[in-house]
Amino acid sequence: MVLTPLPGDNVSECRLLVDNDRGDFLAGAIAAVVNISITFPINKIMFRQMVHGVRTPTAVSQLKSEGLTTLYKGYLPPLIQKTISTSIMFGTYAYYQRHLSIHFPQLETTHQKMIAALVAGTIEAVLCPFERAQCLLQDVEHGQRFKNTAQVFSAMQAYGVREYYRGLSAILLRNGPSTVAFFGLRDIVRGALPVEPPSEKGLKGLQPEQMLADFVSGALVGAFVSTLFYPINVVKTRMQVEYGSPYLSLSAAFKLAYEARDRSLRKLYYGVHLNYSRALLSWGITNATYEFFKNEYEIYCRTCCDSQDD
Repeated sequence: MVLTPLPGDNVSECRLLVDNDRGDFLAGAIAAVVNISITFPINKIMFRQMVHGVRTPTAVSQLKSEGLTTLYKGYLPPLIQKTISTSIMFGTYAYYQRHLSIHFPQLETTHQKMIAALVAGTIEAVLCPFERAQCLLQDVEHGQRFKNTAQVFSAMQAYGVREYYRGLSAILLRNGPSTVAFFGLRDIVRGALPVEPPSEKGLKGLQPEQMLADFVSGALVGAFVSTLFYPINVVKTRMQVEYGSPYLSLSAAFKLAYEARDRSLRKLYYGVHLNYSRALLSWGITNATYEFFKNEYEIYCRTCCDSQDD
């Protein structure tokens, strides 16, 4: 988000808010809160399928038998992790894209976007401990041992810092490339829709058709990217449900997950249909909410600046 003051303008504090990428970070955080609150139960079903290789009805039955009171158990880690990571994803992407366009104008715009997305996705990996805690809280075996996030972090402390970062290699392999794919394809899909794109909205609120287009572009691209990287998530989950045991390498975790599914690639994709459905809803909500609040932030800052100029 870059709205540069006109020559001769006094650069007020309000105008500085518009010139930096604060709005992208804020809009990303709000989008994550809305998204996680809606899609968490679906994600919990999908998690059971990833770990145990069971079908959807079996996973649903497990959750029903545990009761509604445990439906949102493990909600806090993904809420914290996703709020921060989505904020980082959108905010850092906008920041580095702007930085590259200013300091490396010789780079093609496409290359600037790819580098910015790769950096943004890689930085997200620092939040690995929250994904780790979520896995332990949602797992059937460890779910009885740990009651909340604080207890998980306290227990892992006994095994050292490394215990918090199980699955980091899988996360790095997933985050960078998937973020590049998301932002690259999102722009293409959004531009192909017969609706005014976000960059041309100007100082006005989003219209329903614009919000729908933002939802559709985010949903389609998010679902595709999520499906493409689904096997890596399966391996990552297999690595992160281990606790206090020898560390699994990426290849060892893949071998265990593969053999647990009778050496069937098709079974490695158990839960992918639910993952696709969740991603459609999740990324549609995330992208539409992000664009809405980013636009509202721009309007607020411009209105603030105009009132100060008057």
